[in-house]
Amino acid sequence: MGKNNAKSSIGFWALIWLLGLAGQLCWNMENQWFNTFVYAKIAKDPTIISWMLAISAAATTVSTFLFGCVSDRKGNRKTLVSVGYILWGIFTILFGTTEFMNKGSNSALIGIAFAVVAADAIMSFFGSMGNDIGFNAWINDHMTPDNSGALGAALAVQPVIGTIVGTIAGGLLVGADDNYMRLFTVIGGSVILLGIISLFGMKDVDNLKPSIKGSFSEQFFSIFNLKAYLQHRELVFVNLMLAVYFISFNVYFSHLGNFMIYYLGFTADTMGLIEGVGLIVAMFVTIPAIKLIKADRSSLLIFAAIILNSIGLLIIGLLVSPTNVDPSTVWNPNLMAGMLFVGIGYILFLQTITVWSKRLYPEDSRGQFEGIRIVFYVLIPMVIAPLISNPVIKNSGEFVDEYGFTEYLPTNAVFIAGLIVVLLTLIPLYFAHREHQKL
Repeated sequence: MGKNNAKSSIGFWALIWLLGLAGQLCWNMENQWFNTFVYAKIAKDPTIISWMLAISAAATTVSTFLFGCVSDRKGNRKTLVSVGYILWGIFTILFGTTEFMNKGSNSALIGIAFAVVAADAIMSFFGSMGNDIGFNAWINDHMTPDNSGALGAALAVQPVIGTIVGTIAGGLLVGADDNYMRLFTVIGGSVILLGIISLFGMKDVDNLKPSIKGSFSEQFFSIFNLKAYLQHRELVFVNLMLAVYFISFNVYFSHLGNFMIYYLGFTADTMGLIEGVGLIVAMFVTIPAIKLIKADRSSLLIFAAIILNSIGLLIIGLLVSPTNVDPSTVWNPNLMAGMLFVGIGYILFLQTITVWSKRLYPEDSRGQFEGIRIVFYVLIPMVIAPLISNPVIKNSGEFVDEYGFTEYLPTNAVFIAGLIVVLLTLIPLYFAHREHQKL
């Protein structure tokens, strides 16, 4: 698949969607169902989720820098995608086996929590290898001014579709009997299958050459050259936007499933439908956004995304509670309106900033600059967000169950906290826009 014909071929776009959606389904499962798995099978304590977020983010970041450097030096994306996806799927399935560990004592529970965190980290390590570095760098190699809008739209819509399908199908797979192992086996198996398909169906661009800059260690650590990185001033502020926005996102989204299931009283399948309807409607926003991205109106789109996201969080934070929702039906106007605004803001933001940042990558270091992106997209948000959400939940959502055990359930307060943080994204947006205007 050469660079010229790949951009328009059916095979190219099939790989974009199949590999992209399989990856997003797996990430969605980790971000959403791993957290409800912890509450259902381990303990109703957000501290375990906080450790999962932080440690898996660290594993993801190490993976992106390591394999980003390997990818650039070898001039190879395909191998990372294939091997990464296969191992990603295997460890997804193995993660589910932690529920069968003996929970007979407090010390055993601590050991199980450690195993859950470790299994999540290993899964994230290989997921980042295959998806964040291999797949994303492969897309970067094919991106041109002509197809950047369409690729950006695909990359932005895929997490939404992944969330919709992952939430609805996930709820059905888990079922009333809380069979999480069934969910992990189906999703993990799908990712393994796509990894095998990529072995035979994927080809790197013809002009991808090894980029060797000294020894491996010299090239690996060159990416940590802060002075050189700061010369890309516009990219610096774009990445800061990414970090602030996703700190806010992880404050509330990591706990959204448990908020709807354990605080509001919805079942997993009803929760999926409510979330899915809002996001399906929100997807249509990406159609006109493609033209605005091509017209270089990214700053305006980001501004609109932040405002819409804020409105959605405000609605959920102030107008949704156990007293005014009906868990037996999908029709809950306040909750659905909040989800719609949050979904529109999320799609607009992710679609726009994905293209904006990728346009600024140095051509000979795209793999490593994906590593830098992960620092702002994953590491910083997933380390900082729990420092905000964990105390908020423990101070606002402490309950004692019928057996006298303390449980911590996410309440509306996490959405208000997310609202405050997301508005701070306007600060780096101002500076990114100003740098862009200088060009």
